[in-house]
Amino acid sequence: MASKKGIAVTITILVVITVASFSLWIIPENNETTFVVSDFKGYLDGVKNIQEVLQESTYIEFQSLRDEKISTEEYITITEITSSQITAQISEFVTSKPPEEWQSSYISYMEAMKKFNEYIGETKILANLIEKGSTEEEMVETLEKIESLKIEYVEHVKISDESRPD
Repeated sequence: MASKKGIAVTITILVVITVASFSLWIIPENNETTFVVSDFKGYLDGVKNIQEVLQESTYIEFQSLRDEKISTEEYITITEITSSQITAQISEFVTSKPPEEWQSSYISYMEAMKKFNEYIGETKILANLIEKGSTEEEMVETLEKIESLKIEYVEHVKISDESRPD
């Protein structure tokens, strides 16, 4: 019963973040909009905090999938919501137009988010492999790719942190 409660809490958090992220898109499409940021450090820190929540909940749910505590269908639903939230964050990053001294840090963090989104996609592939009862070899290959993307994600975050202006 606790796992269903955890899933419900996770989905609720993901929905709230998605609604907040997509609220900027309510503006009519014919207006060319720019996401205005005046505190680039604060904005990047905020995005990192959201990303950390998404990352931690994804890691927990992925482990629950591997431990057979949630179904592949439940996991795939969670990954689709999380992926759409990350895509929204990347879109905001693209339109935030940081000054030159912040560009390297922003670009590296945007790359980190892209790698994390790829990571989520690969975990979804693994869920599909589990669902159809694929061979151990196929699953091991996908798990290796998942681990590689996780390492790349962490490396891009580190590069972003190191390239922040003083």
